[in-house]
Amino acid sequence: MNIERIGLIGYGEVGKIFSAGLRGQPGVVATAAWDLKLANPATQAAERAHAQAAGVAAQPSMQALCDASDLVISAVTASNTLAVAQEAAQTIRPGALFLDLNSASPGTKQQCAALIEAAGAHYVEAGVMTSVPPYGIRVPMLLGGAKAAELALLLTGWGMDARAVSERLGVASAIKMCRSVMIKGLEALVIESYTMARAYGVEDQVLPTLQETFPSIDWSAQGAYFFSRVVQHGQRRAEEMREAANTVREAGFEPLMAAAIAARQQWVADQARAGVFAEVGKGARWQDYADCLLAARPKP
Repeated sequence: MNIERIGLIGYGEVGKIFSAGLRGQPGVVATAAWDLKLANPATQAAERAHAQAAGVAAQPSMQALCDASDLVISAVTASNTLAVAQEAAQTIRPGALFLDLNSASPGTKQQCAALIEAAGAHYVEAGVMTSVPPYGIRVPMLLGGAKAAELALLLTGWGMDARAVSERLGVASAIKMCRSVMIKGLEALVIESYTMARAYGVEDQVLPTLQETFPSIDWSAQGAYFFSRVVQHGQRRAEEMREAANTVREAGFEPLMAAAIAARQQWVADQARAGVFAEVGKGARWQDYADCLLAARPKP
């Protein structure tokens, strides 16, 4: 497998990390990115400056990115997964690889694969198994598809933690989505439980009982981390959980929990958008986030 030019669709947190981290890997001569923010007058100057400083070529369109890439990596929000594959399929080069990092249901990934492979390219799904920033390009990933094993071999040669789990599309995404129900569910539960404990003034009684039941977890530190990540990325998480709900439906069940988790994640995202957490700084305690939510409650 010969990959010389890599293109990232999506130049957000993950796109920035991957495009910079893959630059200069053995055999890679160029990395490029395309994002709607690169064409938006309100954001393009800052985004293009970031790309230039990182040594990443900012492409003027998705077509330009696909034309110039042997490996196209889709790193967008869950709700845009299928739309990106639809657009990329129109211009991706036959024989190119399309690696889909997005958190989407098995059914969505299978639809994407049909589009990409009808264009003569090769589709590989990825289940990214934890938050990217602490790991960078070494974040654990599960790959699926006919080219999954071959691509995993290449990526591990670049120091990445990629493992092929199945030639059948949907398996890697199913693993990811099942895990997401648990992890994003814990985030939603902690935010709701801790905020209510703060409202009733009983956090000093509640958290020690959690510590006693699950002594390996620092519940105060974990709470602060969960709050901070959801405040920063609640919109993305809500979209992922709506895909998790689709995964549950595709299995023939009603997504009671997944839908509720999506709603709580969306609620936090809406609060953040409204400026509720504007005064919360880096390294804040969970109590600081909870107090902001309590202060923003509708008055009786």
